[in-house]
Amino acid sequence: METPELNQHRLTISKIRQAVTLIDPVFLQTPQFISKGLSDALNCELTVKIETLNPIKCFKGRGAEVLVSNVKNNQPIVCASAGNFGQAMAYACLKKGIDLTVFASTNANPYKIDRMQHFGAKVIIEGHDFDAAKILARAFAATHGLRFIEDGEVIETLQGAATIGLELMKLPSSLDTLLIPLGNGALFSGIARVFKELSPGTSLVAVQAKGAPAMLDSLRSKKYISHPTVATIADGIAVRLPVAQALIDLASLVDETQLVSDPSIIEAMKLIHHHLGLVVEPSAAVGVAAILAHPYKWKNLRVGTIICGANLTPEQTKDWILG
Repeated sequence: METPELNQHRLTISKIRQAVTLIDPVFLQTPQFISKGLSDALNCELTVKIETLNPIKCFKGRGAEVLVSNVKNNQPIVCASAGNFGQAMAYACLKKGIDLTVFASTNANPYKIDRMQHFGAKVIIEGHDFDAAKILARAFAATHGLRFIEDGEVIETLQGAATIGLELMKLPSSLDTLLIPLGNGALFSGIARVFKELSPGTSLVAVQAKGAPAMLDSLRSKKYISHPTVATIADGIAVRLPVAQALIDLASLVDETQLVSDPSIIEAMKLIHHHLGLVVEPSAAVGVAAILAHPYKWKNLRVGTIICGANLTPEQTKDWILG
């Protein structure tokens, strides 16, 4: 697997700064602060970046806005999504009058499917999981001569997510460690690209669920590794077929990797709800789960994490957070 030097990375700081001008302000300048409650509970100084207080309740609006701003002649788009990227694309496409078709798996979160449809996407439910749906989406686009968009592969998804990193540069003191959820790679690659250049002393930790370790397995072994199934409640980062381009992007950016269990994710979701008053989805809680899993590792350090999504069904909220 190719490992490019940082100065050869396809995403530049100037492109990231340009992205800020292309994104709907509703997604920008999100809250970032030290949570005293979480810090005391976890024995570190924990800064949280809240990416859920927007119309789609997740960070992916940033990348979708950049991507859709570059679409010429309102060209129809096809993509696949576990739910959040599809919502982001639907929200951005609706404003520009672009037809969007999203493939989602038969096991996709019904709330996320409803929200994609609410924002005007045509949702086709096929495939037993996200990656199966993505294969079908790619074939559908090729058959009908449409543009297929892959989250984590198209550079705009990284470019938008990277604006989170620029905002984190405004913190009053630098972070010792930043724990970032890892799914298809756009969130990590975007933010990490900024930190490697502007805050190189910060250790960047990619966090994934134990039941869906394909991306981390590939990064650790430096070769492409896929798995036949995934088994985790963290649907937003449940990847079994890594995006090849994402592995190239990540190779020069990841300092450390960590896998977290579903029980630790649920505990983290409850802690976040208790101390921040937020109902967040499993993928958004993996950073806190990583600290819970190794409480002494982060003691007294300045740690940050991204609370990246909050799309849950009422049943999930009851079972995982309020139960």
